[in-house]
Amino acid sequence: MSKTVRAVLALSLVAFVAACAKKEEPVYVAEPVSQEPVYTGKYK
Repeated sequence: MSKTVRAVLALSLVAFVAACAKKEEPVYVAEPVSQEPVYTGKYK
């Protein structure tokens, strides 16, 4: 095989392995819901 064919095959193999690699699941942290401020207006 020529060097060009080997290079193309090697790059395609690397791309295939990278595409099929297991992806890490994003970790979501549930933040507590903050309480809304109490209205302390003029007519309280």
